[in-house]
Amino acid sequence: MKTGQFIAVLFISSCVAAIIAFILMPRIDARAASPTTLDIIPGERAGNFDQPPVEGEIRRSARLSIRPDGHYWARTLVNNKASVEFMVDTGASVVALTYRDAQKIGLKPDTLDYRWKVNTAGGQTLGASVVIDSIKINQVHIRNVRAMVLREDLEQSLLGMSYLNQLYSYEFRGERLIIRQ
Repeated sequence: MKTGQFIAVLFISSCVAAIIAFILMPRIDARAASPTTLDIIPGERAGNFDQPPVEGEIRRSARLSIRPDGHYWARTLVNNKASVEFMVDTGASVVALTYRDAQKIGLKPDTLDYRWKVNTAGGQTLGASVVIDSIKINQVHIRNVRAMVLREDLEQSLLGMSYLNQLYSYEFRGERLIIRQ
C-alpha cells in the first residue's frame, strides 16, 4: 500500500469513527441518566445551566425563600419523625443541632461525648459528633448527614455544608435558594 493510499484509508476510518461516536453518544448518555419523579420548579430543567440537561432527566428540587431577617430557612423532616427548622449556613462546615432539636429527633444529648472544639460566631464551644439518618426538605431527601450537637451557644440549628455538599446543586436566584438532588 502506498503512502497516499494509507493516508486516505486512515482519514476515511477516522471520519467513520467520528460519525459513529457522534450518532451513538447521545443514546449512551440518555440511557445513563436515571430519571426520578418529583417536585420540579416550573419552567426549569435539571442540570448545569451552562450545558443543556440530558433529555428526560428530572431532579428533585425545593425552593427556599429569604425571610425578613435576611436568612434562608428550611423546614425539614429529620429521621422521618421530627420537624426541625434550620437556618441555611454555607459558612458552617457541618449541620449543627441545638440541644433541644437533638432531643426532638430522638438523640439523647445528655449521653453524648462533647469533646470536639467548635468555632461559632459567638466563640468556641464544645460539640458531639453524630450522624443524622435523613434530612428531607420537600422532595429532597439526603441520608447519612454528618452533624454536631452543640451543648450551648447555639440559638437555632444550622443546615451546613455536610448537607449542602451532598446535593447535586444549590443556587441563589434572587430571593430564592434552589436546591436540587
